Parts: sequence; C-alpha cells; structure tokens
Amino acid sequence: MSGIFGVVSKDNCQNDLFYGTDYHSHLGTQFAGLAVWGKQLVRKIHDIEGSQFKAKFFEDHLKMFGNKGIGVISAKDEQPIYVNSKFGPFAIVVNGFADNSDKLANQLYQEGHSFSEVSDGKVNLAELVSKLIIKGKTIIEGIEYMFSQIEGSCSLLLLTKEGIYAARDRFGYSPLVIGQRGDDWAVTTESSAFFNLGFKIRKDIQPGEIILMAESGIKTKVKGGKTNQICSFLWIYTGFPASSYEGLNVEMARERSGMFLAKGDIIKADMASGIPDSGTAHAIGYSMGSGAPFRRPLVKYTPGFDRSYTPPSQETRDLIAKMKLIPIPDIIKGKRIVFCDDSIVRGTQLKNYTIQKLLECGAKEIHLRIACPPLMFPCKFNYSTRTLSELAARKAIKAIEGKDMSDIKEYLDEKSPKYKKMVKWICDDLNVTTLKYQKLEDMIKAIGLPKEKLCLYCWSGRQTDKK
Repeated sequence: MSGIFGVVSKDNCQNDLFYGTDYHSHLGTQFAGLAVWGKQLVRKIHDIEGSQFKAKFFEDHLKMFGNKGIGVISAKDEQPIYVNSKFGPFAIVVNGFADNSDKLANQLYQEGHSFSEVSDGKVNLAELVSKLIIKGKTIIEGIEYMFSQIEGSCSLLLLTKEGIYAARDRFGYSPLVIGQRGDDWAVTTESSAFFNLGFKIRKDIQPGEIILMAESGIKTKVKGGKTNQICSFLWIYTGFPASSYEGLNVEMARERSGMFLAKGDIIKADMASGIPDSGTAHAIGYSMGSGAPFRRPLVKYTPGFDRSYTPPSQETRDLIAKMKLIPIPDIIKGKRIVFCDDSIVRGTQLKNYTIQKLLECGAKEIHLRIACPPLMFPCKFNYSTRTLSELAARKAIKAIEGKDMSDIKEYLDEKSPKYKKMVKWICDDLNVTTLKYQKLEDMIKAIGLPKEKLCLYCWSGRQTDKK
C-alpha cells in the first residue's frame, strides 16, 4: 500500500505538503515524490529505500513554491507522473494495484501508446492510469473510464491548474479523507496526518466519488456508489494507530481485537506482549481482557528500520526483521509469554528472527495469538503477497495434503478437523507452545463495521460483486 496526500492553500503549501506526505512513511519504502503547482508544475522524486523521506526531500521542498500540491510515499512505482495532455499539464499519484495491468498495457501498445516508466518489464501503475484517463473526453470521464477498466483498486490525486481531483477507488478499498483548516483544504490516506497540521476531518470520500479541491473549497463532481469494501487489514496491520477510517480508530480496534483473543483463553501467562509496532495494541487489549500484565520483552529500534512487511525483496525483509527487534533477556528468561501479532504472512521472519530470539533468551513458554484468521489468498487490490506459495497457511496445507489444493473449504472453517490440523502444523513449524488465530467474526466485531462493508478477500477469496 502507498500513502498519498494533497493540499490546496491560500498561501504557499510547501510545509503542509512536506510534513503531510511524511506522515505516510509507514506505508511505503521504495520511492517518494512531491509535485507543486506555482508559476508552473514542478515535481521531485527520490528513491527512499534505506533512507528517510525527510532527509531526501527537506532541501527540495524549500524550493517548491505554489499553493497546491500532491505527495506520495510509494510501495513500488516512481511517482508522481507528469503528463502534458489534451487537458493541459497535470501530475498524478496513485494508491492501488491493477491485477490486469499487463493486459491493459498491451491494449494501449496496440493503440499506438508508449510507456516511458518501465521496470523489470512492468509498466508504472501511475503512468498506466494516466493514459487511461487521457482516453476520456474530460478528466472526470477519464477517471470513470479508468475505474471501469482496472481489475483491482486505484485511488488517486490529480493535480491541475484548477485544483486537485481526488478520486477513491470504486470498491472503497483504500481510504481518502478530506480535512479543512480555515480556507485551506487537504486530502489524505491517513487521517493521522491532519492533527499536527491543524486540519479537522470534514468527510470521508465515498467509493467511486470524485471531488475537486480548489481555492474556493471542495465540490463533488461524481457521487459515490453503493459498494463499500474497505480493506480490513488497515485496522489489523497497515494503518497508523492514530488514524480513523469510516469514523473508526485503528488503535481502539486493535485493543478490541486483543480482548477478543483473550476471551476464553485458558492458558496461564506471566505477561502479555506484542510484536512492535502493530502487535502492541493487540497485546494491550489482550492484557485488558485477560488480566496478564503488559510487558515489552522485545523492543523495536525505531530510528533505524521500517516495517519488514513492506520492502519488495525477501532479502531486505529478512534483514530488517533480524535487526529491528532487540530482546531484553532479563524480562524473557523463565517466563510464560503471550505474544500477540497482527498476522502470519510468510512466517519465516516470525520463526527465524522473533521466536528464535525469545527461545535463545530462555522463554519458558511462547503462546502466539494472531489478530486475524490464517491468510489464504494473495491480495488482489494492493502490493503485498502475490503468490499462494508465500503464505504460511498454504504451506501447511500442502504439507498436510502432499500437494497444492484448489478446494480449501474445510481449511477455512475454524471448527473443522482440517483447520485444527493446519494450525497445529504452523504451531509446530514456528516452534511455539500454542497458537491461536482470531475468529473471522471476532475480527469483524473488533473493527466495528458490518461484514458487507469490509474487504475480506485475504481470508475468503471472494470479492463483492461490482455495482
């Protein structure tokens, strides 16, 4: 997932844009970029792998003058894309994933289009989206056409001379929130970017809704649709604790999640702990629900390392997982520890760099509690897991069945013998004392939205019908 931010101000927007974009640094590790409209459209892009956004862009942003701008922390592609089109010049940033990007790119090639931003044979999503938008008679028609062609999701900010077009993907998979500060307006993926900049939340952009944000205020150009399938993982893992989506705060949802994990758990533990950072709030909730004291046997070296889930290469993910968590042996030795985490994706980092550290420090028992059900299907809507073979649950099923399985219905039912056998296999493979996953209905209750308003594809493999 990438993070996008835009601002329209009566005065120079450079500081709001700089800090507002930086507040999305937890969402991407590859590239970042800013674009500002002043006397002309100016943009800057930097590779931020191994460095911080602020360090790369501090000098740049001081030279970018204008009253409106957009920024992005990108999980994969170089952004913003600059386009000189029949609509005039514009810059665009996107958050999403097109499962059919190769097919769309080939269609555009056949029509005579060319792509300048190609990496490892793959077109840049922002450039692909911009070329689809240009096929419309107007920018609005172009965005709606793009929505109709993309299989997956795409939310975007498009900067023009008249203002910023903000469009949320038609399923509402990723959030976009409008904020106001006097006569100034901003739009963001993470609402936590607003508070310290003085903006107040004014509205959540609805799925499929297109808004023009200008000096005169905001105007809805296309009303939102009825389908709303926001990503459940925002509350479980990817979202920032201080953010709220659809009016529901992330930190509080994680605390509720931990309380559900503690419900009916009969193990005796000396402490409840969470794998930093996202597992911490789940552990606080577990402590509140169980009475086990919350302690920190593992601490994250925050200044040096980002999330180990977001970098694209396995080698980088493993290095971060190994180096970022530092154990405190005096707290760990001889203790029975409940360890809460947001999820088990591949399981290799958890096994080799987290659990192994606890065992080396003399933990007596390790009881792993996971805030969501076993991940069964690669995400179709954003850059995260891409293949079945990556997923720990799928590895367990293959080991149990002796082959890859297409029909895994029994493994999705937490009451079935096969589900229990799968969890036991993962528990043994991770070398922990016990393992318990959150029930799907409890995860939904912890988030606080109706089931039909959440994307649950990672666990069900089913997508809501398009409307």
